[in-house]
Amino acid sequence: MHLACTKPKELGYAAELWTRQSLALHLRQQAQAAGHPSLAKAAKATVQRILDEQHLQPHKVKYYLERRDPEFEPKMKEVLMVYQEVAVQNRAAAEAPAEVAQNVITVSIDEKPGVQAIENTAPDLPPVPQKHSTVGRDHEYKRHGTLSILASLDLHDGHVVARVEERHRSREFIALLKDLDGYYPDGVTIRVILDNHSAHISKETRAYLATRPNRFSYVHTPKHGSWLNLVETLFGKMAHTFLRHIRVKSKAELKERILRGIAEINAAPVVHRWKKFDLLAP
Repeated sequence: MHLACTKPKELGYAAELWTRQSLALHLRQQAQAAGHPSLAKAAKATVQRILDEQHLQPHKVKYYLERRDPEFEPKMKEVLMVYQEVAVQNRAAAEAPAEVAQNVITVSIDEKPGVQAIENTAPDLPPVPQKHSTVGRDHEYKRHGTLSILASLDLHDGHVVARVEERHRSREFIALLKDLDGYYPDGVTIRVILDNHSAHISKETRAYLATRPNRFSYVHTPKHGSWLNLVETLFGKMAHTFLRHIRVKSKAELKERILRGIAEINAAPVVHRWKKFDLLAP
């Protein structure tokens, strides 16, 4: 079992992970010298049986997120407490909308960089009944570069304020903050859940925030904890809807299509909710 828990590259092979076939081959080659003659004729089925008995799958990878922030737990709890507070606010507003004065509006902000502007080199072929059930697409394509989506998701009503930019530096982030400042009524605090990207805390950004005292309030997700930011569910929705398989002739067209997709989201907004409050348990 020690062998199955060791990567093949550590034994001089090129592969990163074992396959059952390569593991069986290594066993056959090394069994006699290692003092295990009974494995000298081990086949793939033998390896599979042994792995199954030990509940091991060394040919598969399951990803995880390492908690590299020493303050991960308190920062995570702060974010989740905000989500709980928003849930209470939303329930109260639904039960008695005229009686609830909203002094704090919570939004979730992040950037989605590297959205590719890809053009077909040949026309797509439409499905044909009884012949071709899917859209046909040539394998070749042309790249026109990438764009970044900077988005703010309102956690109360699902409205999205977004920009599509060539880059996502401090100036682009400040432009998004100005959009939020113009969108929401004066006198309310805009509480922003966001990560520790340099543009969010740069000298330029802090200088802008100083011109709008008490207008914005930051709640940072832990480092390596972007999964705690609800706006990621919005980006997931984009990826599975209007960005999926998208083909354009230019970056200008890509920008227009993204903004059109965001307008469609705002035409029928959905409130994104956090449901895993068991993470708050001690």
